[in-house]
Amino acid sequence: MSHRDNDAIAIIHFYATAPYACSYLDDRQARSQVAVPAEAIDSTVYSQLVGLGFRRSGHFTYRPYCDGCRACVPVRIPVARFVPDRSQRRTLRRHGELSAQILPLSFVDEHFQLYRRYQQARHDGGGMSEDDPGQYAEFILKSRVESWLVEFREQGVLRMVSLIDRLDDGLSAVYTFFDPDQPRTAYGVYNVLWQVDLARRLQLSYLYLGYWIAESPKMAYKTRYRPLERLDDGRWHAFEP
Repeated sequence: MSHRDNDAIAIIHFYATAPYACSYLDDRQARSQVAVPAEAIDSTVYSQLVGLGFRRSGHFTYRPYCDGCRACVPVRIPVARFVPDRSQRRTLRRHGELSAQILPLSFVDEHFQLYRRYQQARHDGGGMSEDDPGQYAEFILKSRVESWLVEFREQGVLRMVSLIDRLDDGLSAVYTFFDPDQPRTAYGVYNVLWQVDLARRLQLSYLYLGYWIAESPKMAYKTRYRPLERLDDGRWHAFEP
């Protein structure tokens, strides 16, 4: 870490939120540790924070800080060593007609309508299923780091959109939403495999997947990608669930 990096991280402060209902585990309370001020968190500082287990939602940079619970485990894929398994190779073939385009962060009504359909089908009643364009923009389009939207189309039809951050040592898969009405699809799996390939093409080392939560079906799937690394006590090491 350079002297400039030390100076940048030194001005960051942290506070713990009040308890709130956990989004992933029923009947549990969660807390977050938040990094501030947001305007001081550029791509370099954010890369360091992600290496310490932080994520972001819009301008909000946080990590779990729950009382008596360590269920959320940061995980990442070392992309140079990743090899897709048989099921993942089938997914690549099945969705081979998807074409990807990397775009800057900007509001596209077609993206927003897909986001609404996805939230209402997959997370109805979860708090984001009724997001309006302003709430969507706060979550998806606000960033102080290098971020992209990637849209995936099949014969011109929009099927999926991903929000990706570029870090100093990898990519961070921030959020993905896709067409919930297509049967026998595995868009989410294809998306992770596509991001692994993009990280390789950019000569980056890792794809950060956020948090693995063993008790949450929404988050437990991440162990299907091998090899995988997890963050424990400030150190990354091989994860063998």
